[in-house]
Amino acid sequence: MDAFFASVELLRYPQLRGLPVVIGGGRRSVDDAVLRAHAGLPLSEIPPAAFPLLRDYVGRGVITTATYPARQFGVGSAMGMMKAARLCPQAIVLPVDFDEVRRYSRLFKSTIAEIAPQIEDRGIDEVYVDFTEVPGGQREGGRVLARLIQRAIFERTGLTCSIGVAPNKLIAKMASEFNKPNGISVVHEADVQARIWPLPARKINGIGPKTDERLAKLHLRTIGDIAGQRREWLIDNFGQATGAWLHDAAWGRDDRPVTTESEPVSMSRETTFERDLHAVRDRAELGAVFTRLCQQVAQDLQRKGYVGKTIGIKLRYDDFRTATRDHTIASATADAREIRRIAGLCLKRVDLSQRLRLLGVRVGKLLKADAAGAAASELAPRAAEPPAPDTPDLFEQAG
Repeated sequence: MDAFFASVELLRYPQLRGLPVVIGGGRRSVDDAVLRAHAGLPLSEIPPAAFPLLRDYVGRGVITTATYPARQFGVGSAMGMMKAARLCPQAIVLPVDFDEVRRYSRLFKSTIAEIAPQIEDRGIDEVYVDFTEVPGGQREGGRVLARLIQRAIFERTGLTCSIGVAPNKLIAKMASEFNKPNGISVVHEADVQARIWPLPARKINGIGPKTDERLAKLHLRTIGDIAGQRREWLIDNFGQATGAWLHDAAWGRDDRPVTTESEPVSMSRETTFERDLHAVRDRAELGAVFTRLCQQVAQDLQRKGYVGKTIGIKLRYDDFRTATRDHTIASATADAREIRRIAGLCLKRVDLSQRLRLLGVRVGKLLKADAAGAAASELAPRAAEPPAPDTPDLFEQAG
């Protein structure tokens, strides 16, 4: 999907189209003030000059996405908003509305499924679609079906997407970026040398900053540079698995199928604070955030029909060190109170004397709720394990 989070907001605020807009951070008092000041107007009629600007932003938020006019200034996803303010101070700032984004995510995916049901979900704004057995899927190399999908999504949601059509997932992923926004790119096997090899190595999905740095030290900066190396040489320098994969990827080889069924490994929620918080001096604020994260994870589990047995926390300190702890319980749960209780026990095993910039809660070892219920029924005649004492966690104790 094209600038998905921003595009969803522009459906509510069409008057901001064509302007630099960034989406990021949590809802602030200034955002609520805009709505209160224009309570008698439809959202679409609030004047652009009324919205807060990036130059006035103070905090630690990170940009989720930006409109294409903002991207022309070098602003991009995962960039700190204070840094982005130096690049594009005139950009308008809107908070992330995850509920609305998830609603549109479900809507665009269900629209695709009505046309081409073989879909692999790759997150909130991206899917792989297998055209192979879809009637008309091979016309014009897949371009006809791609246009049909684009049109159906736009008619259903008002949103645009960019589609890469290729023999495999690896090339399709790269091709989907060629003609953004609202573009279609068809890449055949014979096109790899001309269209894929000139791209930077980072364009291969799976090459991260560390691998890219190692490649650069070996003077391998483009995909073509990697393709020009012998497979054995890459294995010698990167190990058997990574070296072989790099060689295959550079030559456009990928035999992974489109997987329609995949079970999540875990579900988590986390937040980065606008300012560093201390477990004692900011106990009330931290406790409220902690409770909300546990409730959100529980809601995610319940909505998707899962329960989990391993509950954990993630902390990032003001010096950017990260600490994680988890605890596995006997019976899987999706209950917010139980998740908070166990996560609170995990808090007792970390250093809380230092200020925190991030807090997260995670539930892993997931099971389908109905399967877990059946298993629990089979074990019901056995003696039940006594419940752990409901000991308050450190945030509660501090309060």
